[in-house]
Amino acid sequence: MTETLRGGSLSVVRATLADADPLPGASGRGPGDMGGFGGVVDGQIVRDVLGRQPIYTDADAVDPVAEGAWAFAPTELETPAVVPPGAVRTVEGDSQRLELPEPPADSPETAQAAVSEALTDALGLDGADRPTDTAVAFSGGIDSALVAAGLPDAPLYVIGFEGSHDIAAAREAADAMGRTADLHVIELDHARLQEAVPRVADAINRTNPMDVSIALPLLLVAERAVEDGYDRLALGQGADELFGGYSKVVDPSDDHRVEAETVRGAVRETITSLPDQLERDVCGLQAVGVEPVTPFLQDRVVDAALRLPGERLASGEERKIALRAFARREGVLPELVASTDKKAVQYGSYVSRELDRLARQAGYKRRMDDHVGQYIRSLLLSS
Repeated sequence: MTETLRGGSLSVVRATLADADPLPGASGRGPGDMGGFGGVVDGQIVRDVLGRQPIYTDADAVDPVAEGAWAFAPTELETPAVVPPGAVRTVEGDSQRLELPEPPADSPETAQAAVSEALTDALGLDGADRPTDTAVAFSGGIDSALVAAGLPDAPLYVIGFEGSHDIAAAREAADAMGRTADLHVIELDHARLQEAVPRVADAINRTNPMDVSIALPLLLVAERAVEDGYDRLALGQGADELFGGYSKVVDPSDDHRVEAETVRGAVRETITSLPDQLERDVCGLQAVGVEPVTPFLQDRVVDAALRLPGERLASGEERKIALRAFARREGVLPELVASTDKKAVQYGSYVSRELDRLARQAGYKRRMDDHVGQYIRSLLLSS
């Protein structure tokens, strides 16, 4: 039977659309694991408000719901057009049915309590129903460490070039958590990086250097997890966006990278970037047969995070304040791990740096426009 819906059940999706309730899991009705939904429901293409389950239709199709006119992966269509988050697509076009809520901020104490309850549940820290088919993408930062804390028997995978920040941080964090024996290090070299670039670009249907540099470590970790017998990969995706992990949200009125004037407003801007990121990451993982598990993106966590006041998000001294408070107060993580600041994966793994090096060695100098992008496209042509 052809799969027509991913994420939420048919009854949940119907209720979500009927009630215009964008985060149904906040009341215990939503799906677990990844959260969200995407697929065909009652003759229409649907996608959840955060775009956690990407879905595409052929741009040239007269009827987007017709057989062969839609797919969960862009590579299955000649001219894929992604369905916007929160939208419904029919033969008449797109209509926006769900909007990300904008609740007022709760008091710091109330908001922190709600975040702690949601995270305990979503991460599985109560010990209930822990899966055995799930591995963890582990970089040593607080996000992946919290995910690992909820999966105490799962293997932990870190990837990077020799001497990279991510490998060092993962080893230190695993040691502090008593998980050294669970840690598997995937070391990259130039040959493996060069071989993987075309496959990654094909899987995510993108060739820009930033997206390829982010997706490549994740896809190679997923491939290793599959080799070791795991078909689900738990990730820390969404934590930076929801809990104020980016430097640009600290003083938004003085930062050109955001339009908002407040910390809460700037964090909301970063949350709206999630659908595009998830489209890349989910497609990359599913291309190698792995299903993502993203506890931070479950509806109950998103709902709680949206209610955090600015003082529980970021300040000049600390970012992801509520998340770190949860890790410390609940005793979930050692202080060394709870307080760690980590580089983004493309930098912490050295993938971005070494991709630039390979491009220059191949004759694509930095003075050229988009020199790394040109190099990536040349690898695609020769693959």
